Order: sequence, then C-alpha cells, then structure tokens
Amino acid sequence: MFSGISGNVLMLGLVSFLTDVSSEMIYPLLPLFITGVLGAGPAFLGMIEGIAESTAALLKLVSGIACDRIRGRKGLVLAGYTLSSLSRPLIALAATPLAVLVVRFSDRVGKGIRTSPRDALIADSTDAAMRGKAFGFHRSLDHAGAIVGPLLATALMAWFVSDLRTVFWLAAIPGILAVALIVFKVRDVAHPVSAGSLSSVKMAPPRRIRGYLLILLLFTLGNSSDVFLLLRAGHLGVTPARIPLLWTFFHVVKMFSAMPFGTLSDRIGRRGMIIAGWAVYTTAYAGFALAASELHIWLLFAWYGLFYGMTEGAEKAYLTDLAAPAERGNAFGWYNFAVGVGALPASLLFGMIWQKASPQAAFYFGAGLACLAALCLLAWAPPSPAPKTTAPEL
Repeated sequence: MFSGISGNVLMLGLVSFLTDVSSEMIYPLLPLFITGVLGAGPAFLGMIEGIAESTAALLKLVSGIACDRIRGRKGLVLAGYTLSSLSRPLIALAATPLAVLVVRFSDRVGKGIRTSPRDALIADSTDAAMRGKAFGFHRSLDHAGAIVGPLLATALMAWFVSDLRTVFWLAAIPGILAVALIVFKVRDVAHPVSAGSLSSVKMAPPRRIRGYLLILLLFTLGNSSDVFLLLRAGHLGVTPARIPLLWTFFHVVKMFSAMPFGTLSDRIGRRGMIIAGWAVYTTAYAGFALAASELHIWLLFAWYGLFYGMTEGAEKAYLTDLAAPAERGNAFGWYNFAVGVGALPASLLFGMIWQKASPQAAFYFGAGLACLAALCLLAWAPPSPAPKTTAPEL
C-alpha cells in the first residue's frame, strides 16, 4: 500500500498531520468565535479569510521561485512551519475581529513561505510514475490531522475546559512537535538549480502550465472559504457542539479518498480526474443551495469531501508532469499563487452575495464557475505526458 512512498514524503506527511491537528483545533470554531464572541458579520468573515489566503498565495509564489535557485528547500519549509506554529495560538488573545485578522495574516505568511518548497521537495523525492499516489498520501495525512484536531477540541470542551481561548492556547503543542520533526527527520534532496540570481528572476510561469493556471484561477474565483459551509450548517440546525464533529466527518471522507484517487490518477490520467472532481464540486455547491435540513448538510459534506480526494493529489501531480525539473519550485509557486490570489475576491464575492442576496445565490454562483472551469479544462488543457520512471533520490 505504501510502496513508492519515500522517507521524506512520510516525514512531511507527519509534519502536515501535526500541523493540521493544531490548525483544526481552531479553524472549525473560528466562524462562531468571530461572529458570536467578537460580533463580526459574514462579509468581515469573508474578508479575513480572503486576505489571509491571498497573502499566503503571494508568498507561495516568491518562495517557490526562490527554492529553485538555492541548493536546499528544507530551510524555507522549516521557517514557514515555525512562524505558523508560533503565531496561530495567539488568536486566544484576540479581543476584536481586527486582531483575528492580524493573527490569521501571520499564520498564512508562514504557510506561504513553506508550501511551494515542501511540494517541490515531495516531487523531488518521488518516482515520476507515483506522484499522484505520493501527493495523495501527503494529503491523506494532512486530513487525518484535521480529523484529530476537531475531536481534541470537542473532547477538551466536553470534559476539561469551557473557554474557546483555552482550546486555542493548547493548539500550540502539536505545532511545536511538527517543527521538531522537520529539524531532526526531514532531509534535503539534490535538485537542478535554475540559473541566475533572485534579482534576475523573470516573474512569469513556465509556458507549458499557463493555460492550466488560467483555468485554475477561474475555478478558484467560485471556490470560497469553507467557513461558509460551516456557517450554512449552523443556519440549518447543526449546533455548535456538533460543528467539530461535522468537520471531523468531512475530513474522514477527504482522508480516505485522497490516496486512492491520487493513485487512480497515476493510471487513468490527471486531467480527467480533475474534471471529474470539479463536476463533484459543482453538484455539491448546488446541493448546499437547495439544502433544507441537517441531514442534507451531513450528506453534502460527504459528497463535497470526495471533491478534495479527487483533485488535491491529481492537481499537483499534473503540474509536476507539465513542469521541467528545474522549474518545479517556480511551477508550484505559480500554482499556489493562482489558487490563493483568487481567494480574496472569491470569499469577498461569496460573502457579499450571501449578505445582499441570499445563501442560495452565493452557492449557485460557485457552482456555475466550477462547471465553466471544468468545461474549459476539457477543451483546452493538455493531457499529462506519459510518466518516465526514475528512481527517487530519497
């Protein structure tokens, strides 16, 4: 089952597991904390998430380009995880929505620094014919952390603490463990270094991935923050005590689907898998618009989780197939930039449509853009080249 998974991929998966335990002890409770405790509305919630993710997107681009021009990627990975692990629990000190924005900004700066170098390091450490499986494996462990995190938060609130701020402080512990794992267990892998210095960088993505990135940006404009799904769940009867359980259930689906669908993409092609995943997204968002009960919400979260399983590993493996080895960091930088730069307008638009029109209109808007992006990918994006099997260096 784990053949083809290198030591680096395993360690980076465990790092993501611990980081998501920390993050997901906080994230499912954040909409209730911001709107209930601090008194902000849906539009401000969208602004917080949009600014945070767009900040991360820009830094993912910079760090991706930078890591192609230095010998090692581990230093950037370590710096990013350390900043996030130290800043994230400071939400416990927030007295205003603006303070939450500042902490989320710092957390996402760390994510921006680490993500592209980490993805490039995974690609460097994996055989070309198994990249879908490797990225799917990494996402599975990431989602496993997102299962444990809400369960820990639920247990803490049920039996030990009643204050959300205390839960936020305790979230620091797994983050610190993740940083220690990088220091002692993750190793750099030799990779082709792009010519030129950072000052001579041409700020343009590799030509072969440009069409894919434009289509991905179109999809992202309809892909708002998942906090709105949690808000929708609350409006349809899911109580605050059950919100962490719903979020856990969602990540169980993502965890168990990521590696099988990633492996399947190695066999049947990445592009077709991505298109199928975007079709699932379209129907899921239409379903959230039509949902009328808590049962509908649970079923829709299960269906929506398959979208992540079908696309997360396949999208990154597809990008690696298209990019040259010396451009992997650059390619992942632009990929993450395209995904993140659309986050601010996507979440702002979604929040405004929700607030000015209706939740149903907002979800139909997201479904429509996803459907259009899937058709564009089918019509214009190139299929993956046949993989050439090479032995990974780790």
